[in-house]
Amino acid sequence: MSNGEATRSLIFERQMKHPPEKVWRALTESHLIAEWLMENDFVPKVGHRFTMRAVPLPGWSGIVNCEVLAVEPPHRLSYRWGDGTESDSGLVTVVTWTLTPRNGGTLVRMEQSGFRAPDELAFKRMGKGWPRVLEMLDDVAGRTN
Repeated sequence: MSNGEATRSLIFERQMKHPPEKVWRALTESHLIAEWLMENDFVPKVGHRFTMRAVPLPGWSGIVNCEVLAVEPPHRLSYRWGDGTESDSGLVTVVTWTLTPRNGGTLVRMEQSGFRAPDELAFKRMGKGWPRVLEMLDDVAGRTN
């Protein structure tokens, strides 16, 4: 944030028994993302704008407008999460996935950065939701070929 506004991040890690390539597939193939996160039109190409769609909640339309910022297979994926519009509850954050080979599997680190003071509701909701999302990602990665 260029105005010096303080922001917060959510960071979650999960050790998965799958190799990075399997986790990468689950993170970057649209039909697999739909199994662990939301319906989407994701393409792993820097600059690609995509939409995540879920059931609306009070204060949220169920739509997240995103843009791919970095694609470094099979180690790092980053995308803007939200575009600041009312449909995104004014939210503009960055989600970064980092995959590190470890103990015969993969350490998966998810960081969602850029939460501002007005984003408190989203920060709390997503803080509760991401651990379950990583659990579902783990399950989907385990079923990929």
